[in-house]
Amino acid sequence: MRVLIVEDDKALADGLTRTLRNSGYAVDHAGTGELALRACGEEHYDLIVLDVSLPGIDGFEVLRQLRRTRQAGSILVLTARDTEADRVHGLDLGADDYVTKPFSLPEFEARVRALIRRGQAIRSPRLQFGKLAIDTAARRAWIEDEDLELTPREWGVLEYLLTRAGKVVSKEQMLQALCSWDDTLTHNAIEVYISRLRNKLYAAGIPIRTVRGFGYMIEDPGPGPG
Repeated sequence: MRVLIVEDDKALADGLTRTLRNSGYAVDHAGTGELALRACGEEHYDLIVLDVSLPGIDGFEVLRQLRRTRQAGSILVLTARDTEADRVHGLDLGADDYVTKPFSLPEFEARVRALIRRGQAIRSPRLQFGKLAIDTAARRAWIEDEDLELTPREWGVLEYLLTRAGKVVSKEQMLQALCSWDDTLTHNAIEVYISRLRNKLYAAGIPIRTVRGFGYMIEDPGPGPG
């Protein structure tokens, strides 16, 4: 699961980032509304933790634009404004939950878990790509009902590619997505895992294309027979 922290208070942002990474999430940080919108245009986030009081474009405007373009999953708003009008305004704009500063880390983590669970319940964790099926919740894959043996690193690369089927992703994007749980990954390591995955996906007829100068792409072959 990928999370974006949008917070201009560096100490708070660092604390929230560290907390979520320790819980196993891949976390990015944006210190302004402009950077948040740019990040969401380049990456899909399962959860955005969004401060209202940002320099430049404020959090309410970021929220409005994200919901208009449908670029994000769940959005948890952080604010020091404890008025009913502000809470109603944020929820009307499309916020999924609201936390008022100051807050405790256990409460914050509980709200994050609840939003992640809600997002997982909305979309099916099982995806079909021709003869290949994956379960993103169980972290398992099958080719025509036969288990596909994958290492954790191979799974991370495969899941990243499949959840972006039809889009070119770079080695750098994969490194950034996976570095929260393995900061030893390198560009050369990504090449090794791509090579292994190509061999393992051969039986499913799913090629991983190299787009020279840009990265890799899996084309969705559509649902399998049956």
